[in-house]
Amino acid sequence: MKRFISILLAVTLICSAFAVSVVANAADGAVAVPSFVSENPKGLYIHSGNSATDTEAWVTSQPQWDEERGTINQDLEYFFLSSGTSEKMVDIFNGFAFPVTVNGVTIPSKQVAQVPYETGIKYDLYDAGSKNKLKTVIFMKSTAEGAIYINNPNADGNGTGLYNYLAYNNDDKSKTATATGAIVDSQGNVDNTTVKKIKGRGNTTWWKAKKPFNVTYSDNVSIAGMPKSKKFSLLANYQDASLHRNRFLYDLSSAVGIPYASKSRFVDLYMDGIYYGSYQCAQKIEVGSKDVVYDIDDGAYLNEDGTLAENFPFLMEVDAGATYGEDYFTTAASNKLTIKGPELEEGMDYYDEVKKYVADKFTKLSTTVSSKSATIEQLEEVMDIDSFAKVFLINELGKNWDSGVSSLYMVYKQDENGKWKFFASPVWDYDNSLGNAVGISSELSDIGVADYESPTGWWCKYKGKRASEKSSTNIMNKIANCTAIQKYAAQVWFDDFIPALRNYNSTNVTEGPLYSQDVYYNYLKGSADMNYTRGWYLDTGAWISDHSRLVKCVYDYEKDELTTIKTIFNYPATFKGEYDYMNDWMNSRTAWLSSQFRADYVEPEYKVGDVDDSGVVDIKDVTEIQRIVLGYTYSENQKKAADINTDGKVDITDATFLQKILAK
Repeated sequence: MKRFISILLAVTLICSAFAVSVVANAADGAVAVPSFVSENPKGLYIHSGNSATDTEAWVTSQPQWDEERGTINQDLEYFFLSSGTSEKMVDIFNGFAFPVTVNGVTIPSKQVAQVPYETGIKYDLYDAGSKNKLKTVIFMKSTAEGAIYINNPNADGNGTGLYNYLAYNNDDKSKTATATGAIVDSQGNVDNTTVKKIKGRGNTTWWKAKKPFNVTYSDNVSIAGMPKSKKFSLLANYQDASLHRNRFLYDLSSAVGIPYASKSRFVDLYMDGIYYGSYQCAQKIEVGSKDVVYDIDDGAYLNEDGTLAENFPFLMEVDAGATYGEDYFTTAASNKLTIKGPELEEGMDYYDEVKKYVADKFTKLSTTVSSKSATIEQLEEVMDIDSFAKVFLINELGKNWDSGVSSLYMVYKQDENGKWKFFASPVWDYDNSLGNAVGISSELSDIGVADYESPTGWWCKYKGKRASEKSSTNIMNKIANCTAIQKYAAQVWFDDFIPALRNYNSTNVTEGPLYSQDVYYNYLKGSADMNYTRGWYLDTGAWISDHSRLVKCVYDYEKDELTTIKTIFNYPATFKGEYDYMNDWMNSRTAWLSSQFRADYVEPEYKVGDVDDSGVVDIKDVTEIQRIVLGYTYSENQKKAADINTDGKVDITDATFLQKILAK
């Protein structure tokens, strides 16, 4: 960021709510300050990003709040800075009517100056004239992958700010607004694309203190390296104190080959210069060439002449809570479904026919998988078994409370051989998983589950099947009780999930869809620190399970032996404690599932050198050998493949041998 030599104030009044109204000119350029900054008579604002002429990425100092936005200490305020902000110097705009001094730098009224800073240090803010202390400020800086700034200080036309209009003290999530905006990556690069629409989103999550939103930009944009799109979901992850469950399971689903996995990034959200917390910015589940389900469009149900196609692709969601909307309906078997693509409107051509087509296809799927003895051949007539087995494993690994109940998406389309069938994907909404929820005691009792919060015990085969019912309408329950799918899932578990989870539990993995857990933590730690300092709670209510302690499980793959570590591991009530608890719970769950699936697993044939079982011997296999030497868990066949010099053991000599072979 360049040092300013002199600054001259210019005030421009423009009628638009988004207009720039103050421009502080400098010898080497101009810093344009938007109206929500310049019209605040008592604020200090910091500019984020590298562009000195950017007009939207500004944040004010703010006190710590409680969850109702009540001030905790009015004499202490924080500058919550995005990861793209300079490490040592910041541009501060003085909105006071008099000059102020902070860290030895005096800033004239309505002008900008550069101020050096260090994070975590208390700086006193003074009236430069009277020398009276105004308040104390602390600078905090995020580590997230990016930041999103959305500004409209006149969202309702009557002077109501954006957040207050959309969400504050307001139960109506249908309200929408336009806005100006800025997207800033961790390097400080700024994209000032405007926001075409922002509105609330979610079902039960909308009623929580920290609000989730859907954002539609005017142009296709990339956020922190994600594929360009116009539509994104900002997930608050309010009920997940680790802020990580959704991201982990989305990325894991991509790593194991589930199609249409939503890509996401950790970001910090600002509205009208106020910091609202750490969010997960995810690709919105939509159909279209720039969306998650990229190979379906809204017109696919029609032939070229406008008649209804005999077969057509669609995206649907199983949603037991669906009660309204033109795209919601209930099948004859009492399954509530939502058609996400094509987009339906009453009165459109073939409206009823499209709904009936979707209902008939889903009913056939449900009927086929209801048979516990269904063969692979019978199942392949209606489903892509690979994706269904993998989505089942995602739900079982997480003990997802909503398994088969809501946010279960399916795509109906042709496979590579031209066969029309269902694909279980994309995955979505896992904040109530991985040991996070307590569940409902009456339901747990009715379905015969006594250890829901524990990382042991089956889940999907019970969820949705009450003792008083002859059969379940829960499609995931049917999948979990289908013998052929279970045997297939055992192979997938060891061939796809275990290698992916091994990478997650290693260190410094930054390639591929699933990073190692230390990389995610490093992205989150600064953002989480700001999120909880701002005032969001770690413990968000009775629905959240006790995360203070855990009895871990470990599985010995060589001996096929599950061990429960009797020591109770304690976790502090901090973000780090929450993050560690989630990972330890997941690894204990992995151990238990491995012990259950082992009997149905058939070891694949191995090829010397092909340690990662990719079919190709390359430099990646050298890395896998090194990991075996370091003690990471591998199957017996992988260890045999790693014994390059065939001396009966795996050591660093094998890695050296393989490197020499590859170098020839």
